[in-house]
Amino acid sequence: MTVTTIQGALEQATRQLTRAGLVGARLDAQVLLAHILGVERSVLYAYPEREVAPALATQFFQLVERRSKGEPVAYLLGRREFYGLDFIVDPRVLIPRPETELLVEAALTQIRQKIAADALPIVADIGTGSGAIPITLAVEEPRLPYLYACDISADALVVAQLNCQRHHVAERVRLLQGDLLAPLPEPVDILTANLPYVGTEEMQAMTHDVSAYEPHLALFSGPEGLDLLERFCRELRQSSLLKPNALLLLEIGYQQQEPLTRLILELWPQSTVTSIKDYAGWDRVLQVAMQGRK
Repeated sequence: MTVTTIQGALEQATRQLTRAGLVGARLDAQVLLAHILGVERSVLYAYPEREVAPALATQFFQLVERRSKGEPVAYLLGRREFYGLDFIVDPRVLIPRPETELLVEAALTQIRQKIAADALPIVADIGTGSGAIPITLAVEEPRLPYLYACDISADALVVAQLNCQRHHVAERVRLLQGDLLAPLPEPVDILTANLPYVGTEEMQAMTHDVSAYEPHLALFSGPEGLDLLERFCRELRQSSLLKPNALLLLEIGYQQQEPLTRLILELWPQSTVTSIKDYAGWDRVLQVAMQGRK
């Protein structure tokens, strides 16, 4: 391969990604080149004429080719930032989304309120995937002695374990494999869940990088995306896994606030349901405050 500069590599990659129809082609090229060179993106601006070693250029254009076919940047890098933390991600897990940080914020607020009242809460996350939610809670609130993190996918839990080790919380985040609530060994005060909520009817409208590369087990749940969330709520109601005055936090799809609120109030008539909107103004998190026991 002929010797190329940072500027030349970026221009060639941007053209290739633009031809592939990718929005944000130049940004993708910059992120991938900075990753290959092991530098911050600012270095690319500061030294555009710096030569890129042929071996590194080959690696870079291999990633560009994969990106041009739609493979998500996070999988190409092997990581994704979430709540200021760096998480390992690969095709075994869903890529953490910024909107899920809203669920983490709400959970942290409630955890800290309980701690301030001299009550260490028992916290569990269902459908944990990469472990982004419970690991972030553990890192941000070191006063929590332990949390539970459940997932049906053994593959996902392998990635979650790597992330627990990466963030030094492997002794506190207890990973459990099983369907929904089945693995939980004790009642909890705060229960978070980011379960699959995309409807199979929406598959054709999804971008190629999501539908073709991210795990469908973590994305889809019936025609309208409600199947797993509804089963989760009904099974939770039949269980004894909620402590008195527990809090439930659910990430939901943009059209699911009304049907899920109806179901929750049917199952827990004394509960209080609050909706938290995402950055686009859609209802994204349901916060359910239970009153007393079941």
